[in-house]
Amino acid sequence: MTVIIDGNSLKIEDVINVARKGERVSISEKQKNIIIENRKKLEDLIAKQNIIYGVNTGFGDLVNVKISNEKILELQKNLIRSHSSGVGEYFDKEIVRAAMLIRANTLAKGFSGIRYETVEKIIEFINRDIIPAVPSRGSVGASGDLAPLAHTVLSMMGEGKIFYRNMLMDSIHSIKDEKVEPLNLLEKEGVALINGTSFISAISSIVIHDSINLLKNAVIGFSLTLEALNGTDVAYNEHILNLRPHPGQLIIGKNIMNMVRGSEIIENSRKTKIQDAYSLRCTPQVLGPVYETIMFAREIVEREINSVTDNPIIMDKSYSGGNFHGEYIAFIMDFMGIAISEMANISERRIARMIDSKLSGLPPFLTKEPGLNSGFMIPQYTAAALVSENKVLSHPSSVDSIPTSANQEDHVSMGMWSSIKALQILKNATYVISIEMLTAAQALEFRKHEMSPQNKIIYDKIREYVKPLENDRPLNPEIEKIFDMVRKGEFVRELELRNIILDFS
Repeated sequence: MTVIIDGNSLKIEDVINVARKGERVSISEKQKNIIIENRKKLEDLIAKQNIIYGVNTGFGDLVNVKISNEKILELQKNLIRSHSSGVGEYFDKEIVRAAMLIRANTLAKGFSGIRYETVEKIIEFINRDIIPAVPSRGSVGASGDLAPLAHTVLSMMGEGKIFYRNMLMDSIHSIKDEKVEPLNLLEKEGVALINGTSFISAISSIVIHDSINLLKNAVIGFSLTLEALNGTDVAYNEHILNLRPHPGQLIIGKNIMNMVRGSEIIENSRKTKIQDAYSLRCTPQVLGPVYETIMFAREIVEREINSVTDNPIIMDKSYSGGNFHGEYIAFIMDFMGIAISEMANISERRIARMIDSKLSGLPPFLTKEPGLNSGFMIPQYTAAALVSENKVLSHPSSVDSIPTSANQEDHVSMGMWSSIKALQILKNATYVISIEMLTAAQALEFRKHEMSPQNKIIYDKIREYVKPLENDRPLNPEIEKIFDMVRKGEFVRELELRNIILDFS
């Protein structure tokens, strides 16, 4: 499969397919011609001695420094070298691949004055899997992701580090091995390549894609827990939920009902139980807003990855604008962090209920010999630690700003930290949902009635890898295994193989 970019129709699924699944990339023929025409406009402006920011001027607060014609190519290389000042651990390869795709798609719109050959060079590196090593700290989301994108371009020039054949090496070596020509920058190409929100948009695309998967697993984990705690399904009746017709809670309620349909446990509870605690009864009212937040964020990100985030923009003349500012992504990644945290918060409360014999009616800590065995005591500690970390990380970054470039860039979005935080929150939440699934499977060992056929599929899948806990054993390997299965969507696929679809449309 090949993802064809045209600057207008890139989807988050396309980003994931290229970043994670290694699909190839090409540019539509129509956009190729537009890029070539736009480059000609820039060359005409330069020939007419126009003053163009970033072409024959300095950058940021140095905007008023004029650059001679003899130095304008050196200016572009110096920009990349000077801005390659990021620090810290490298981004995962999939984030860099996603960012390169998004950058190429932005440039393909044809308003950056860049050569077609330069856009093609980005695609060549993606398709050959020659992926720059990019430090993860250094962007404040002001003129976009200057430092991460500069490191990307530096590696393509043959001056940075690169991931090649699963090894980290000097980029010049991998370029020579692949017989690839290093990127050579002409007028404006340096500033066009690093001015924009490509990295925070890449992280956002991954967070949104994986959050939809996690939400489906959260519904699966909840459904197991509902049966483990002898819950009733009365609160998820569509007639009740329709009285407060938020789409999200209706969708969550419908999926819960599909998961527990046919359960003897639920049928028995419905006859004897009036209501459950909030962490059970109000799950549609909590996961519903999570769903709607994800859908809102997806709409914003898909607009962003098909936007011109360059500066200056080349049309009939050169225009300086602010499309590079990362506030849209900063806001929605802060929102996403909060929403994902709530998925984990309510899950941890259910874990706590299952191990508390006074609340669950089950043996203490879900072990047959409490005291001699601690059972599932400590997995709840781990979940508590993770949700506590998430609470700190959920503080919004977008309310912060710190001036850069001698106050020329005097308001910044902090979108990079919003995005990195959301990615970590997502990972923590995935562990919590995984712990809930494991705990619910153990709790169901003590129930006499039959669980729903749908939940039995999930229970059996867990039991393929994790046996019931008879005596204490290290649970870390089993938590990590379920975490990996949740992250890869294996439980969702197991249901789909039997035509049980979690419908989030």
